[in-house]
Amino acid sequence: MRSVHGVLFDIDETLVDLRTAMANTVREISAGELGHFSEADWAGYQELYAADPLGHYDQYLAGELSFTRQRLNRVAHAQQVHGLPAFDDAAERTWNAAYERTLPRHFSVYDDVLPLLDHLDARGIPYGAVSNNVHDYQRAKLDAVGLQRIRVLVGTDTVGVAKPDPAIFLEGIRLLGTEPGNTLYIGDNLRIDAEGACAAGLQGIWLDRAGNPSPVRQETGGTADGGEFLTVRSLGEVAELALR
Repeated sequence: MRSVHGVLFDIDETLVDLRTAMANTVREISAGELGHFSEADWAGYQELYAADPLGHYDQYLAGELSFTRQRLNRVAHAQQVHGLPAFDDAAERTWNAAYERTLPRHFSVYDDVLPLLDHLDARGIPYGAVSNNVHDYQRAKLDAVGLQRIRVLVGTDTVGVAKPDPAIFLEGIRLLGTEPGNTLYIGDNLRIDAEGACAAGLQGIWLDRAGNPSPVRQETGGTADGGEFLTVRSLGEVAELALR
């Protein structure tokens, strides 16, 4: 790989374990109503909500759903699959309010994040984040898990587009003050993160953690339109493989 002068990160499932937070939140706020659930029932219900197999979040990114509606559609699907009644309007409002109150308490940073940020700080390499969610929501999330040190943050509302549009990656580059070819982009989604970054001229890294729900399975680095990307299983591999 080329020399690295800056690093940009995806946030959800890269820095912050959002899937676990969502699953724990759904269980906590619904435990009273779903007290009859077995552990297998809960596992299926939580996975349906977190995995979003019908792509409601993608519909939100495309401007087809509001942020709240994509969330409500996801829980509606979990309800339907488990033979539960649909929420009426009042129940939706109550559920969503409880979800918003509860979710931030379950956010956590992955164990491999801080050691890599410490390594970048020691090397004097600037870093930031580019996310497919709005800036203020993701700023609050980073702060909640103690990642105030990530000061550069680009959200979908910053430039009006979402990954893999090159413009959102290039805004992160601009804020870091680096060049695309000397900047890493690390994310858990093969298509929009690794391949999207390469197509924008960055050095893409696919973070393929254990249990990664990406529909594309690939055991080694692949080739995108903009060049090759590297596959790692944890952020701990990044310093060894890309920052030597």
